[in-house]
Amino acid sequence: MDLLVIGSSIAFVAYMLATVAIVARLFHPQGPNLKLVLSLATVAIVIHAVNDAQLFFSSYASDSINFNLPNVISLVSLLITLTVTLVALKQKVNLLLPVVYGFAGIWQLSIIFMPPVESIPLVVEKVILLSHIGMALIAYCILTIATLYAFQVTYINFKLKEKNLNAVVHLPPLMQVERQLFSILTVGTLFLFISEIIGFAFLDGFLSKENAHKTILSLMSFAIYGTILWGHFEKGWRGHKVMVLMVIASTLLTLAYFGSRFVKEFIL
Repeated sequence: MDLLVIGSSIAFVAYMLATVAIVARLFHPQGPNLKLVLSLATVAIVIHAVNDAQLFFSSYASDSINFNLPNVISLVSLLITLTVTLVALKQKVNLLLPVVYGFAGIWQLSIIFMPPVESIPLVVEKVILLSHIGMALIAYCILTIATLYAFQVTYINFKLKEKNLNAVVHLPPLMQVERQLFSILTVGTLFLFISEIIGFAFLDGFLSKENAHKTILSLMSFAIYGTILWGHFEKGWRGHKVMVLMVIASTLLTLAYFGSRFVKEFIL
């Protein structure tokens, strides 16, 4: 049996077990068994990383990387999962863990059954292009985590207004999560800004007809993220308004990075 199939299957099972372990005790008086959850997640993450190394490097020359859409999505899910898991070692992010582990596990399973996708090699020597893509991926991961935090803030706020303290007893204080949300959002927006600057300054085809929709959508999302930060620090925006704007911006950024590639690689 193919090593990738074996690895993806093991990662899927480990991610799903971690998801079940935390969901089953999410509202338990003693909370989830985080030691068990994070142990299962660590196994899944290590195997996931090995799988991604095979996807990106194994089938190609040493000077190229296979950047097709499924591989990029797998890498993004790995980076998000690793980041949230590291955060979970120090802070209460119980609401985020099932989401990131569940998605990562489902994607690992999907890779097994996914039909072959045309390879898109990226030559390592293209340092500027790699820098742009690296910054964009980092920004996307950070901003996705920020969006998850926005949902967590909204959930905690909703339960507090309902006076349902049992639902939030194992979650961090609302103000703490909100501060973390805007700190993460600030960092993600900065990385997105750097990615855009590299694209405008150094990439010849950044404003070409082929890439125009990506550029426009990413700039729109950047503008919305910037507006959220301005609104929060200058006007005191928070809560539902911030979450709605975060979802809109994240959707635009997802369409910018993955929309056209999905059409080209899976539909056309």
